[in-house]
Amino acid sequence: MADPYAAQMVWRLKAVMTAITVTMVVHFLHPLLPNRDASLIFRVVGFASGVLALVLLLIDSSRIAQALRERRNEANRAHAERKQINHLFRMTEMLQSASGYPDANAVLGATIGSLLEGFGAALYVFNNSRDRLELSGAWQWPGEDTLRPTLAPAQCWALKRGKWHLNADQRGALRCDHHLTGPSLLELPMAAHGEIQGLLLIATARADTVAELKRVQPLAAAIADAMSLAVSNIALREKLRTQALRDPLTGLYNRRYMEDALSRYANLAERSGTHLSVVMIDLDHFKRLNDEFGHVVGDAVLREAAATLMGGLRTSDVACRYGGEELLVILPECGLSEAVAKAEILRERIEALSAMHDAKISASFGVASIPESTRSVADLLGMADAALYQAKEGGRNRVVAAPSRDTPILPQAAA
Repeated sequence: MADPYAAQMVWRLKAVMTAITVTMVVHFLHPLLPNRDASLIFRVVGFASGVLALVLLLIDSSRIAQALRERRNEANRAHAERKQINHLFRMTEMLQSASGYPDANAVLGATIGSLLEGFGAALYVFNNSRDRLELSGAWQWPGEDTLRPTLAPAQCWALKRGKWHLNADQRGALRCDHHLTGPSLLELPMAAHGEIQGLLLIATARADTVAELKRVQPLAAAIADAMSLAVSNIALREKLRTQALRDPLTGLYNRRYMEDALSRYANLAERSGTHLSVVMIDLDHFKRLNDEFGHVVGDAVLREAAATLMGGLRTSDVACRYGGEELLVILPECGLSEAVAKAEILRERIEALSAMHDAKISASFGVASIPESTRSVADLLGMADAALYQAKEGGRNRVVAAPSRDTPILPQAAA
């Protein structure tokens, strides 16, 4: 398609060249004319042609300068856009190598600093249960104290609509419940595989905040799109890793992880000379509970018993589903007497579940420890299992500690 301005420039250039040619012809021919009047007319025509050529040149010079400025600006914008696209390609390539959220956050932080200079960003990602979003990272955020550690999806209009939302600090603006006051924010949901993976927030301390956020919205949306696929892949890897290590019903670690953890803690206890205890737990009359109330109630009791265990343990302790209704807890740096006291607390909490289901719920506990019960990790589980069998034989709903190497087995507590 022809450029209309270029065609106009060609026409003006032809007119200027014609005027200059007429001026030159008059300049050379008027001395040769015998008639004085004809010579004067030629001079007037030549002068007019010269003036016309000068005027056209002046007009076109300003328009040419303006056109050059516009073309230069367009070239600069095109160069900036190519630079942004190249940076986004590099960002996407780097994100493919990200092994977790720390790597992805590092790439996103570098991209924000390069492409959105003067703007801050914050990234929220869904937790495993997808009932809330957790703050994964923040970069150049104006006032980090305004960022919440968690967000509920129902509090955010961008997540509800699945589209970007300007949380503007203006009268009559629709604001999200998680940011009813404070500076304006640009909120961009990150979707991949037909599912929202997280939320990217953009803010700035510049004047005319709303206009600035609207200006960078297309670029911010491109960054969010590039980031969303990486977040989806990382979340999928985390989910697969969790499924490989945890029991799907209770959320506790599975037996494979328990064996590895017990081996690590045993080696650590041997090197450092510290204690290591295990507590083996069996829910009493669990088959009868399933027969009387159904497997739905049985599964619920098992989940609640697992949650009760997790609520009563330290962050360094490891709770596992050993098999069926049997659970096992590893207590590093915990002696036999401390493990027995902890097991008694857990027994009382599990028994308290009876009121929730209007059924008798209890558990038997067997406790063994290194070095009090044995010095061999191979014998530790066997001694805890023997203590558990003793607790069940003694009437259930009680805690029994494995004997030390010079004392017989004795029940420590009974309901």
